[in-house]
Amino acid sequence: MKAILKLIFFIVPLGIIGQQKNLPFQDPSLAIEVRAEDLLNRLSLSEKIGQMQDVAPAIERLGIPKYNWWNECLHGVARAGSATSFPQAIGMSATFNVSLLNHVASAISTEARAKFNQSIALGQRNRYQGLTMWTPNINIFRDPRWGRGQETYGEDPFLTSRMAVAFVKGLQGDDPNYFKVIATPKHYAVHSGPEYNRHSFDAYTDPRDLWETYLPAFEAAIVEGEAFSIMSAYNRYLGASATASPLLLGDILRDQWGFKGYVVSDCGAVLDIYKYHHIVATAEEASALAVKAGCDLDCGTSYATLANAVEQGLITEAEIDTSLTRLIVAKLKLGLLNPLDQTPFSDIPESVIESEAHQQLALQSARESLVLLKNENRILPLSKNIKNITVIGPNANDRHFVLGNYFGTPNHSKTILKGIKDKVSKQTKVHYFKGVNLIDDQPIFDVVGDDFYSGEVTAEYYNNANLKGNPFVVSTVNFVDFEWGGAAPVPVLTPGDFSIRYSGILKPDFTGEVALNVLQSGGSYKLIVDGKEFMVSQEDSDPKPKTLFVEKNKKYAFVIEYQCTNPWMASVQLMWDLEHRLGKEKMFQSVKESDAVIYVGGITARLEGEEMPVDVQGFYKGDRTTLDLPKVQQELLKELHKLGKPVVFLLTGGSAMTINWEQEHLDAILNIWYPGQGGGDAVADVLFGDYNPSGKLPITYYKSIDDLPPFEDYHMKGRTYRYFDGEVLYPFGYGLSYTDFSYSKPQLLKYRQQKTESNLVEVTVTNNGNYDGETVVQYYVNDKEASVTTPLKSLKGFQKVFLKKGTSKVVRFDITPKDISIFNNQGESFIEPGIFEIYVGDSSTTTNKTLLTVE
Repeated sequence: MKAILKLIFFIVPLGIIGQQKNLPFQDPSLAIEVRAEDLLNRLSLSEKIGQMQDVAPAIERLGIPKYNWWNECLHGVARAGSATSFPQAIGMSATFNVSLLNHVASAISTEARAKFNQSIALGQRNRYQGLTMWTPNINIFRDPRWGRGQETYGEDPFLTSRMAVAFVKGLQGDDPNYFKVIATPKHYAVHSGPEYNRHSFDAYTDPRDLWETYLPAFEAAIVEGEAFSIMSAYNRYLGASATASPLLLGDILRDQWGFKGYVVSDCGAVLDIYKYHHIVATAEEASALAVKAGCDLDCGTSYATLANAVEQGLITEAEIDTSLTRLIVAKLKLGLLNPLDQTPFSDIPESVIESEAHQQLALQSARESLVLLKNENRILPLSKNIKNITVIGPNANDRHFVLGNYFGTPNHSKTILKGIKDKVSKQTKVHYFKGVNLIDDQPIFDVVGDDFYSGEVTAEYYNNANLKGNPFVVSTVNFVDFEWGGAAPVPVLTPGDFSIRYSGILKPDFTGEVALNVLQSGGSYKLIVDGKEFMVSQEDSDPKPKTLFVEKNKKYAFVIEYQCTNPWMASVQLMWDLEHRLGKEKMFQSVKESDAVIYVGGITARLEGEEMPVDVQGFYKGDRTTLDLPKVQQELLKELHKLGKPVVFLLTGGSAMTINWEQEHLDAILNIWYPGQGGGDAVADVLFGDYNPSGKLPITYYKSIDDLPPFEDYHMKGRTYRYFDGEVLYPFGYGLSYTDFSYSKPQLLKYRQQKTESNLVEVTVTNNGNYDGETVVQYYVNDKEASVTTPLKSLKGFQKVFLKKGTSKVVRFDITPKDISIFNNQGESFIEPGIFEIYVGDSSTTTNKTLLTVE
């Protein structure tokens, strides 16, 4: 977007602190504890309660500005306009590269500080502009039906733990005095769907599953990662709200793990305590219960009743002080109560946002996230000099699916189609067809492509929802195809209260009828063609597509007026049904003339995600009701297969799919997840041999949904590679390469050891193929003679290694007492003598093992 600044009102921030250093809490030279106590003692009960809600009001008499505690950065600063978009969390986990994720998190927090500095300069302190980041999501992806599994690091506690620590440390930084941002692991604890009843559901596990599967990542994030915040879950656990659980928030989190930071509720979770869980009857009782259990910050308004709760004797002001002190300390550790000229990281400039270095990091992350699932007869990589390619699929030219959920809006991003076009030779003919809708068989509408615009489109942005007055910003864009989530398209606008006027010219290369449509969310629109009102939406519904007769090379002036009134969502796209009118035979003819077909399909974050208003075949409220590829897509793939041309399937999505037919019949399958802004180039790099795929699955791909226990059953028996003993489609840790790696038999430093001793296992890994490449060496343990139920096999270590073709490397793993410990039915960890299987290989199904005797 080329922005031409037309009019911006720079607002002088009100209530900025630190113009004079006359109060101890404003003095950075004092100990944090002294500063926190000083501020606490200056506040009235009403002021204290206000600071314990996510929208904390200003206290002007003390020079304290308002602060909104809610911000997001799952895989890039989210919902706050332009930012670098890295692969979705599940894709980052597929890299099995802890160091890379740490660098990504550091880049994200740098951009977060830059955006914070930008917001302060504009006098804005709104949602998604603060420094308290409600991420990472480190719940265990125990069931592939869960729509939010895409936000996690997968199904394994060890992998999730390593990724969590790396991400938390990268976000918070290494400054000895201040956090760059504060990380908030979520959702604590035992939380992974379903979405439809998360506000009332009671999760049950035995103590062994709790400590063996659901808690390790949180413990690692808090104890080793030193996260200074944690978010409680919506659901109950063993009858108690996770947001008011003495077991989770007191006994485990603070007493056993020594947590010194603050707990924030998931949004509305305190309200859930009385409204949906029916644990107590009133907001006062629920708020008192939560604070006393250890929930310090309410994302919501229930804590506004705490004054009444004090009057009713449900809670004391001293108990409120305990929670508020933790929040004050957090603000101090972020530098939020310092004088302006002593605010840490205030010199981080806007230029770091989506910088060239960050774009390259996003590209490398995307490359490493891609998982090659099948490569029959080594059809990949394709030659860049291939003569004809037909690219088909609902996600091939979709600018938005690459971002997943909880996304920012990068300015530098490519579709998969554009990445392919840019990669192949100039002589290669690349044909594109959407081919099918994502889930239905309705007429195909696609975004009006760049080639059909005559010149650039003028975009006028208004800081109100009614197109009133002069635009604040005027810019030019190349198309009308935007999705901003809960953000505004430019920083000076207010989310949920802005409008845009797009003015441009369409120049079709055909003669005939075509139906136009505007897809929007978050407001309403008007489409004007050649000065005449063509389509107008209502607040509660959009009109049906409308037909327009066009002539080849004739120019048609259009105006789209979009008015956003929803602070949670905003998008606008100009669509038409050109492909539908041309007919399916045109696509089939193109396929017949091509040397290969690249199909880009699967699912997107419009279908899977958080508590979504979705109820269609295969999807409900954000979750999956089937693991199959949508029927319309599978039918098209079968038609393409019958044409006899090689079909390469680029599978999109954030969860496992039962693509049994596709695995049996298609030539190659590459899992591309939601790869972020570098996805277009990264996928092309892999397809055409500029990068050798190295990603590994952080989840199990089952053959049937019938293989799984009921979704709401939180017992781990029969779930994940650790407890499922049936045949799977693709195992955890699986991923192919263009080269071939071999492993020697594991060798131990000691084949007999005492329970408290450490040991060492090593293997020699050799690249026997024709390409240089990386692989992930994985180390698993199984207690063969355990007296209690244990996992079939558990990941205990992994290393990503690069080997040139024809070379070898010795890879070593420490075997620690923790690696050979198991959990009894009370959730207690112990080691018992016996025979242990030590595996080292390329996936969880490796049989490359040796035996260790523990005495």
